[in-house]
Amino acid sequence: MTHGHRHTTGHEHDYEPVHGLPEVLPAEEHILWQGSPDWRALARRAFHVPALVLYFAAVLAARAGYVLSQGGSAGDALRALVVLLPLVFFALVLITGLAWLTARGAVYTITDRRVVMRIGIVLTVTFNIPFKRIAAAGLRRHRDGSGDIPITLVGGDRIAYLHLWPHARPWRYAKPEPMLRCVPDAEAVARQLSEAWSRATELPAVPASAADGKPAAGTFAGHGAAA
Repeated sequence: MTHGHRHTTGHEHDYEPVHGLPEVLPAEEHILWQGSPDWRALARRAFHVPALVLYFAAVLAARAGYVLSQGGSAGDALRALVVLLPLVFFALVLITGLAWLTARGAVYTITDRRVVMRIGIVLTVTFNIPFKRIAAAGLRRHRDGSGDIPITLVGGDRIAYLHLWPHARPWRYAKPEPMLRCVPDAEAVARQLSEAWSRATELPAVPASAADGKPAAGTFAGHGAAA
């Protein structure tokens, strides 16, 4: 089973013996890569800030149109918008701030034996995922060079979707997939994960389709597993 669920609180994660990890690694285990989500990419793709901007713009336009349709003047329409603008601004700042805090509180670590995800804002949760419990990994690339790396767990292993969000592959509720989300230089990270997994399990990393349906270095499925 996936193991190592830890719930901790503290300031600036000063409780951590090693950055991003709940405990010191064994002497024979080494960190290969460590990183966090790009908060701007996270705001766009997980918190959907651009879509919210368009939504609020449509609401404001509809409000102005309603005032004008009721015989109001352009000044009346402008005053109606001024009343709503602070609320819209506050909502967008709040959501963008949540994206920043989410990225700031998350640390993804790949060692030569496992993947570790430390996530959370106030309440921190750490998920330790040994390579032997990983069946496959994918990659969804984005134009800015960042990307998402979903991880398929073996058999009946399961982590609740709400415990993972937004570090989970969207729409996979029945069998949630942990996901390293909005990772900078994601293709290189996926390749490193694939190679480390293959060395640790002594199994070939069979190329699998990336999450965007295009061939990508670093995506893999274990022997007999599907991506």
